[in-house]
Amino acid sequence: MSKYGVIAIAGRPNVGKSTLMNHLIGFKVSATANKPQTTRHNIRGILSEDDCQVVFLDTPGIHRSSKSLLNKTINLQAVAALEDVDAVIMIVEAERWEDEDSLVLERLQHLTCPVFLVANKVDRVRQKSDLLAWLQKVAAKREFKAIFPLSATKAINTDELKRELLAIIPEGDWAYAEDDVTDQSTRFLCAEMIREQLMTYLHQEVPYSTAVEIEKFEVRAAITEIHATIWVSRENQKGIIIGHKGEALKRIGSSARIALEAFLEQKVLLRLWVRVEENWENSPRHLQALGISSTNTQ
Repeated sequence: MSKYGVIAIAGRPNVGKSTLMNHLIGFKVSATANKPQTTRHNIRGILSEDDCQVVFLDTPGIHRSSKSLLNKTINLQAVAALEDVDAVIMIVEAERWEDEDSLVLERLQHLTCPVFLVANKVDRVRQKSDLLAWLQKVAAKREFKAIFPLSATKAINTDELKRELLAIIPEGDWAYAEDDVTDQSTRFLCAEMIREQLMTYLHQEVPYSTAVEIEKFEVRAAITEIHATIWVSRENQKGIIIGHKGEALKRIGSSARIALEAFLEQKVLLRLWVRVEENWENSPRHLQALGISSTNTQ
């Protein structure tokens, strides 16, 4: 009998949700960068193993700052993803419990499905005895199905987590083909790869005021041609992204092209433009165009 289930991955920003999902399914479908708000959508990663298919929902980081329509929408999407799932993985950073971790825990209190706690980044822990004492304190915050200290980047204890997750998946027919790894389009994944490079190379607030829109995606025999627009909120941000004599944009474009070629497994001709739409983060029309729903945000 086949098994099928959906597991949401929740946590505050920048605790390693996307890295963990990519590792569990064995394929990079969610952008990763060492900065908050890298993930803006509920991204599905699909694991098909033996008789079991699991859909992991990589949710945006739940956070208290919700000033813009974009941030409000991100928060609502993350919380909505916790409903009607078979289990939830709550990720925190080992030996760190912040105010927003408590906020995430509040959002989980009403759930009746199993909740697994993952203490990520244990490879950075110096004293294992201190970690054990910290885990005991966290375990008292609610009844977790199981607690896993692990490192998503170093693959420490991740196989054990996967075994526990597969064990609780209910019987059911698969919703996706065996070789599917996500339900996101190739265009969407390419836009996310470009935005990942923006997150990596830019500093301070600039990455959070950017969005990437694919305007042309043409696959030919030997090359894929991609035209993308990088949207920013202010004119000075455009100058930062382009850089002196275009050097910053060239560096971002070069890194993005390398990532795209590895993903698409062929040569890529990438053209990038930087355009300004003032205050796009509060424009329902623009959020809809980028695939970020902005309904019911009041």
